[in-house]
Amino acid sequence: MEKTTIGLLPLYLKLYDDTDSGKRPRIDEFTRTIASELGRRGLDVLSAPVCRIEKEVAAAVKSFEARGAAAIVTLHLAYHPSLESAAVLARTKLPIIVLDTTPTWSFSASQDPEEIMYNHGIHGVQDMCNLLLRNGKPFALEAGHWQRSDVLDRVVALVAPARMASLMGFGRVGLMGSSFKGMGDFAVSPAKMKSTIGASVKVLDQETLKGLQAKVSAADVAAEMAEDRARFEQAGASEQAHERSVRFGLALRKWIEAERLCAITFNFLDMEKKAGCLTVPFLEASKGMARGIGYAGEGDTLTALLVAALLSVYPESSFTEMFCADWENGAVFLSHMGELNWRLADGKPRLREMDYKYSRTDNPALLAGRFKPGEIVLVNLAPTAGGYRLILAPARMLAVPGTDRFADTVHGWFAPGMPVADFLAAYGRAGGTHHLGLSYTADTKTLETFGRMMGWEVVLIA
Repeated sequence: MEKTTIGLLPLYLKLYDDTDSGKRPRIDEFTRTIASELGRRGLDVLSAPVCRIEKEVAAAVKSFEARGAAAIVTLHLAYHPSLESAAVLARTKLPIIVLDTTPTWSFSASQDPEEIMYNHGIHGVQDMCNLLLRNGKPFALEAGHWQRSDVLDRVVALVAPARMASLMGFGRVGLMGSSFKGMGDFAVSPAKMKSTIGASVKVLDQETLKGLQAKVSAADVAAEMAEDRARFEQAGASEQAHERSVRFGLALRKWIEAERLCAITFNFLDMEKKAGCLTVPFLEASKGMARGIGYAGEGDTLTALLVAALLSVYPESSFTEMFCADWENGAVFLSHMGELNWRLADGKPRLREMDYKYSRTDNPALLAGRFKPGEIVLVNLAPTAGGYRLILAPARMLAVPGTDRFADTVHGWFAPGMPVADFLAAYGRAGGTHHLGLSYTADTKTLETFGRMMGWEVVLIA
């Protein structure tokens, strides 16, 4: 995972500068110390000048947003009045991590009273956190002495969920076609997604698609096809199906790059030749997830965004659906038409051709494979009457000894941590949708923190 950038926001009281500016050298030195310590722990730290009044806070936050910070870490250097910062912090889509610490370890009766000026930031934290809650802005908070506790390590641990939350807030999802008619569980309009989560939706129009395809060269197609032959098992895909799938996929890749998309989704029923769709881009969806691009089927922008957030921290993640219950063996069968993060396949994925009949376009090449065995977490984002619910379910993807008659499909079987009937009942009662993500390397604590940073209800089925 690439180095994560955070903005360190040092907060102070202007009154102190006005009445005794001699305190600032030590205040500034402590700010530099904390920035250095966070940097030493692997973060790329953007520093701001010490902020005392609202316009200074606003300038710092704007700079953090423009420079690609994944989160803001606040540091109270003394008391800081909440009305100088809380509204600005409530407006930003960046997650807030509150570092509640002071320079001095011991503050007993033997301490020099002058130390009060350098160590009373904790009640500024209390003032600000109250206002953040009243403004509806979620935040994470860790407290402890910066040098004699693990508080900085705990702050760094919060950066992973903050990174996911930041992607949700600033993400751009590409939509081809429209949402599958009649599927209501994941349906969230672009306007609602923008207002409730922050991400935006970019729809691909025919004219843009035509221009993108014109930019794909024969040499690029040949090179990609050669790479596919090396990394995938050949399972009967015709040269024509493979070529059109690669050409269409490379055009979509250019769209992803040009629009800075973090995720894409398409409705296979809208993939029509008359609309410029050479085929259905199952192959590129699988390749995209392997590169960290989120995906969900049927025009599901919400789950595509969720999968992008998972991939930003956990590369071994994928879109999937629960299809069938294996009551006898205590498992659930996962599948979809032709999309999985191919790096998660048990062995080489099979490049095959689909006899496609759902819309008027030519047969696609796609990857078939079984999810590899291992511990996973199923992750679902369910719209609710009042917002969203993040549903987490640890499970185990199963090995398949002997014959697998589903070899030409995207598939796998997982065992939940309870009887299948109990698991399915709990998932249904929580309102879990039929589209979801899975991650092999995720831990539920990080994902729970991610959900809380987003202000969602979190349900753990375990």
